Amino acid sequence: MLTINQYVKASSLEEAYELNQKRSNVVLGGMLWLKMQKRNVGTAIDLSGLGLDTIEETESEFRIGAMVTLRQMEIHKGLNDLTQGAARESVRHIVGVQFRNMATVGGSVFGRYGFSDVLTFLMAAGAEVELYKRGRLSVEEFAYLPYDNDILTYVIVPKRPVRAAYLSQRNTKTDFPVLACCVTEIEGEIRCVVGARPMKAVCLRDEKGLLAEGITEESAEKFGAYVSETVETSSNLRGSAQYRKIIAGVLAKRALLQIAGEEEKKEKEQEGRN
Repeated sequence: MLTINQYVKASSLEEAYELNQKRSNVVLGGMLWLKMQKRNVGTAIDLSGLGLDTIEETESEFRIGAMVTLRQMEIHKGLNDLTQGAARESVRHIVGVQFRNMATVGGSVFGRYGFSDVLTFLMAAGAEVELYKRGRLSVEEFAYLPYDNDILTYVIVPKRPVRAAYLSQRNTKTDFPVLACCVTEIEGEIRCVVGARPMKAVCLRDEKGLLAEGITEESAEKFGAYVSETVETSSNLRGSAQYRKIIAGVLAKRALLQIAGEEEKKEKEQEGRN
């Protein structure tokens, strides 16, 4: 059972930060994973009054407030247009709409959960986090930092030309993923992020140049085999380490062929307009 001794709705980020320096205190997100814990909380810190519940768009980036819900991210047209629907695909299987209307992006990212679809997608998208004291750093770097008492304020997705595909393997539709895979091509670089290993998401790059000549059935097959051989996995109730390795290669290949197909589709549409 979760026991909360005191609740404070923070009036500023500075107040939230100062309160969060005490070990027994905790920042509330959507209160969905937190309430499952067995712990005694001194002060629960609510960030809902700090204007962090919107997705702001500028010429160069999308700024996703920490209190934005997964549902807001799921249905955001700009994010989905940029990522060919990968933003939506990364969250639409998470429990149900009611759950996604409460779970927050900030809570999902700051928790750095091994099962996180959200972390997998954002790492592949080259996203950054903005911390109140530390400032901005990449999600890829942030995911492996030790937990501290800083406050996550925004997740930033840069607006760069990107091809993206998000795939996951689940035993049942709304369950945690057995394995998740997001592949992106950003400014010529292929990033393949494998999550729910069941460890934290990890980013693999085409270090062997298997895709140097472009994405074809053959090169995608080779890259999938490379992912399967390279990625570190382990076992739990949802699947064995070896099964996850096999699935990682299959999903990586499918995601590559999907982004190649999206590019071909765009080219045909452009030819039709001309």
